[in-house]
Formats: sequence, structure tokens, C-alpha cells
Amino acid sequence: MKKTLLEKIILTVLTILVVLFFMIPIYWLITTSFKFGREAFAIPPKWFVFDFTLKNYYEALTQVKTTRFILNSVIITTGATLLSLVLGVPAGYAIARSRSRLLNISSYFFLLLLMVPPVAMLIPFYLIMRDVQLLGTYAAVIILDTVFDASFVVWMMRSYFSDVPREMEEAALVDGASHLGAFLKVALPLSVPGIVASALYVIIYSWNDFLFALMLTSPKTKTIPLGILASFSAVEIGWGRMAAMSVFAIIPAVIISLFLNRYFVQGLTLGATKG
Repeated sequence: MKKTLLEKIILTVLTILVVLFFMIPIYWLITTSFKFGREAFAIPPKWFVFDFTLKNYYEALTQVKTTRFILNSVIITTGATLLSLVLGVPAGYAIARSRSRLLNISSYFFLLLLMVPPVAMLIPFYLIMRDVQLLGTYAAVIILDTVFDASFVVWMMRSYFSDVPREMEEAALVDGASHLGAFLKVALPLSVPGIVASALYVIIYSWNDFLFALMLTSPKTKTIPLGILASFSAVEIGWGRMAAMSVFAIIPAVIISLFLNRYFVQGLTLGATKG
């Protein structure tokens, strides 16, 4: 049944209102980053007209060393993403193609691992990283992030590879390809949306990680969420500087999401309905 003009108008207006509602915090964050401290919480709030300043961005780049925090976040996020995909994609393929009932049932272990509260894993991993002398390094956070991220990748890619027809891989084997070749040339290309969606999830999770980074990093390896926390002091809370750092923190995630949004939506939709 075709929608009437009135229904389309109502739907459009409701969509715009919902989007605007969820954009209010982002707008508040951006405007606060250009305000002086006294105007950040002025009553009544100054939403549109206020004294404009770039002081917060200058302080964020010169005093708090935001670029270093962002670099640390990039290193940890890149490491966790690559390691999660290298471990999770082949594991998901192996489970999807296995004829063993026990191995297929064991895949639920990865789902169970995702249900474990991260804080429950923190103390054991803290002690382990201390004993192996990795505490305060990038590797400590990358390894712990990978434990959760790779579990998600395995579970999601298992659903994707299960939907890839075995006949296509068998045809490649008949043509002389090895099992590895069939995986790389047939199964992997057909599962690109799932891989991209998994990678984007890992990137967002690792980039926004606060708890693990708080406990496992050192002053030299602090990430951007911890850098934002540094805006708190015993003397004052630099709301404007904190807002400016938050803007720097969300820019990479927004850029990546815009470029990979099509794959992300497709990947999550198919991954949730397959298998």
C-alpha cells in the first residue's frame, strides 16, 4: 500500500525531530568547546549566542598533549583491530565449516565470553600483565581488548561463513585450489561486509575503552579517554578544554563511520539474521 502525502510528511517530521533530539548532546559538546568557562553552564543556557573563543583548542593541543593521547589510541585501536580480525575471521570460518557437533556447540563459548562483565576480567589480567612485565605498555591493553573483540568477530563471522555456499568452495577445490586458497579467494571476498562491520565494532570499542586503559596503561601510553579525564583537577574542571578534547576524540570515529556506514549496516543486519 502506498503511503499518502500526509503520512510521508509526518514520518519525515518525526524522523527530523528524533535526529535533532539525539544530536543535542553533540551540539552542546561542540558549542561548549568554543565557550569560555563561565558560559559553559550559564543560566539560562546560551545555545546560539555566546562569546566565541579558540582558547580551549589551543590548551588542548599545547597543555594537555592531546595529539599524544590520540596517537596512543590509534596504536592500541589498530593493534586490537588487526589482532581480532587475524584471530577471529579464520576461527569463525573453521567453526562454520566444521562438521563436528562439539565444535559448533563450543562456538557459544564466545557468546558467553561477551556476557562477562569487563570489570570481572580486569583484576586477573592486571596481575598477569604485571607478572609478565607488560603492565603500562600498549600490548597489555591490546591483548585484553582482543579477548572481547575477537569473541565478537568469531561469533559474527561464523554466521557469515555459514551462509556462503559450500559448493562454491568445492568448485574451487576441483579447479585445483587448496583449502587455504578457497578460503582466501571464495569465502573471504563474499564476507567483506561482515568483516568490515566486525572491524568497525572493534574500532569503536577499542577507541572508546576507558576501564582497561585506566588500569593497564602508563603516563606515556594513556589514551584519549584518559586524556579527557586529565581535564579534572583539584583547582578547576576545564569543561571547555574537555569539550575540545572530546571533539578531537569523536572525529576519527565519525569519519570511519561515514566511510564504512553502508557495510556496517549491511553487516549487522545480515549477521543478526544468519546462522
